[in-house]
Amino acid sequence: MDFIKDGVVNHLQWNGDSLRFLDQTLLPGKEEFVETSDYKVVCDAIRRLAIRGAPAIGVAGGYAICLGSRKIKTEDIELFSDELVKISEKIASVRPTAVNLSWALDRIIKSVHEMNSVVDVKDKIISEAEAIHREDIEMCRSLSFIGKVLLPESGKVMTYCNAGGLATGGYGTALGVIYAAYQGGKKIHVVVNETRPLFQGARLTAWELKKTGIPFILITDNMAAQLFAKGEIKCVVVGADRIALNGDTANKIGTYNLAVLARYHGVPFYVAAPTSTIDSQIRSGEDIPIEERNKSEVTQPFGKSIAPSNIEVMTPAFDVTPSHLISAIITEKGICKAPYQEKFRRII
Repeated sequence: MDFIKDGVVNHLQWNGDSLRFLDQTLLPGKEEFVETSDYKVVCDAIRRLAIRGAPAIGVAGGYAICLGSRKIKTEDIELFSDELVKISEKIASVRPTAVNLSWALDRIIKSVHEMNSVVDVKDKIISEAEAIHREDIEMCRSLSFIGKVLLPESGKVMTYCNAGGLATGGYGTALGVIYAAYQGGKKIHVVVNETRPLFQGARLTAWELKKTGIPFILITDNMAAQLFAKGEIKCVVVGADRIALNGDTANKIGTYNLAVLARYHGVPFYVAAPTSTIDSQIRSGEDIPIEERNKSEVTQPFGKSIAPSNIEVMTPAFDVTPSHLISAIITEKGICKAPYQEKFRRII
């Protein structure tokens, strides 16, 4: 199957009454789709990271509420609305850090707030979810072509975790910027951190880059500092799961490490994300909720035990990079630099 065309990864497919999604937990070994008409299956897929990445789970959450709304059998608009809100809350609770999920659900709920027909509401939910998907692809494409000017004409560009098409509606954020720069003729070579504990860099980013033909090299996470010290890294570009109004950014655990390394070595550190990832209700990174994952992801990756049983384990899925370590935040509405709050209020 042609998974990637013109930079767009076709991993989320709405079929009118079902969602078909690529199970990312099986990559790179298996390229297998799951199709479901049950919103609980979509919730489970988001929870176990079969669907992952902030923009992608926003899109998937929109389709999940489409499926959930179809299970509500009443024609009474008030009863329907009550059940719809309950379903929305269940979907939103699956992953608390990535703001795109609650953003998409809130947008859909608001779009049907004053409608009086259950049939019309169900139709509107679907059209709104489809619009969110289309818009996400276009936002990511736009920010990618805006952000490509920041990348060097040649040399090594480092990225972390997976912020490609798999993490979005299809086009990618950090990896989208890299793709746009490469397609524009820049001779860049991507350095991919493996991204422990779940190896999203090794499994997913490497998979995408290999599919698109962009040159890259995979490293273990603890090799990064040595490459900075040798002067090989020209810039770092990462995605985001939630951005506070002051520019503090939550991303995959380990991102903060790279931001500190970049600052120490005088290397630009860029964040690429659509404006849907900026949370206007969060003033700083101190207020961003950090999801704790199951300790087995650390002690038993891929089902194989690598540590003694019954030990204490830390399992935060994300860390927060302070805004003063970020050289610029790339959005579909332009490149933002500190101070961020005033600029964000103008564009969101």
